[in-house]
Amino acid sequence: MTTEEVLTIFEENQALLKGHFLLSSGLHSSRYLQCALVLQHPRVAEKLCVELAAKAKADANIGQIDLVIAPALGGVFVAHEVARALGVRALFTERQEKVMTLRRGFSIQPGERCLVVEDVVTTGGSTREVMEVVAALGGVTVGAGSLIDRSGGAVDLGVPRHALAVLEVPTYKPEECPMCKEGSKAIKPGSRQ
Repeated sequence: MTTEEVLTIFEENQALLKGHFLLSSGLHSSRYLQCALVLQHPRVAEKLCVELAAKAKADANIGQIDLVIAPALGGVFVAHEVARALGVRALFTERQEKVMTLRRGFSIQPGERCLVVEDVVTTGGSTREVMEVVAALGGVTVGAGSLIDRSGGAVDLGVPRHALAVLEVPTYKPEECPMCKEGSKAIKPGSRQ
């Protein structure tokens, strides 16, 4: 699946938005990918996540994957569908008092090999938080993946990483944002409050 094919799916589902957005990273951007509008369609979600799972499975540097884990909320469907394609468990982390944690009776056994996935990566912050949870519980992050990489491939997580589409979308610190300087107010369409 090419970047163009992935973006066409997003456009067909009105999920590639243009405007002035406040990203979950705290940065501002003129483009936003609302993955929930794509993932609400099970067959589309399955198609995208099967492709992401195939990329991870084909990477010899990743090797065996015992489970797939993602940050809630955006990564939950991605983890589920990628795990289903790989035939392994799917877990998700949540923020509890602003700290990423594993709850709901989920557990990671020491040495379990984990693939961390997300819907969109901008700075890699949420992925890193999940990787820290995995490490604290004795698991090993063997790779990471996302449907969309907004960083242009710049994010380095220290593990093999795959995305279905890699975009270079400019982001700005609020104090440097040209849209803010023009008087526009950023809206927050994402899930992290």
